[in-house]
Amino acid sequence: MSDRNPMPPTIKVLDIPMFDGNIPDACEIVKSEVAGGQRLNRCVSATGAHGLVTSKSDEGFKSVLQSFFMNLPDGMPGVWVARKKGAKRIERCYGPDFFEYILRHTAEGGIKHYFCGGKEGVPEKLKQACEDKFNNRNVVGTLSPPFRELSDDEMRGLGKEISDLGTDIIWVGISTPKQEKFALRLAKYANVHFLVTVGAAFDFHIGGVKQAPSFMQKNGLEWLFRLCVEPKRLWKRYVHIVPMFIIYNLREWLAGNKA
Repeated sequence: MSDRNPMPPTIKVLDIPMFDGNIPDACEIVKSEVAGGQRLNRCVSATGAHGLVTSKSDEGFKSVLQSFFMNLPDGMPGVWVARKKGAKRIERCYGPDFFEYILRHTAEGGIKHYFCGGKEGVPEKLKQACEDKFNNRNVVGTLSPPFRELSDDEMRGLGKEISDLGTDIIWVGISTPKQEKFALRLAKYANVHFLVTVGAAFDFHIGGVKQAPSFMQKNGLEWLFRLCVEPKRLWKRYVHIVPMFIIYNLREWLAGNKA
């Protein structure tokens, strides 16, 4: 922890500390940490029900999220549970919106970004989109990592390349839980301020994936929209995630009442 800022306020949802704030709050923390000068390779995730449910069956992934500097509440279900537990400021910090907010608010000032994720050509398209839509020309590098796991030497080389470019924030857009594990591993080799995992934000901002209407996002129905758009790819995921998120939280609530 740096001397500049205390750790962000959190509240636990299924044993994962979730950020008790909103996107502007998180942005100010990021900008303040970068301005502080000390590069601490801090990891930030945008975590929704998918990540929270996965953490219940994958202890390694649970440990990864618990070690992160901030876990932003990516979906409304996590926000609702956190509010029931007493969170005062928590709002949805949707990964694509957080990405856009940071890129817009760092267009001036020299904070350097690196995009890591997506299929071949996606991060390059995202760099152009950031110049066109957000007027941000501070993207210093891009990479579409292979689907296989990188070796230690490859990770070391990637970390050096990113560090030599003077990168402040690495954006990782792969998929949960792969992206969080990748970010934590890369943090051992890079010299940056933040590594931020934002899932499908890359594809959203280049127009590769449609976003749900705002009323569906606000009412926790984005999963239904995405299921309708990509039923073959996502039906197994959501048939598991939606009921298990409810079941795990009910169990926790019942256990708390008994205690």
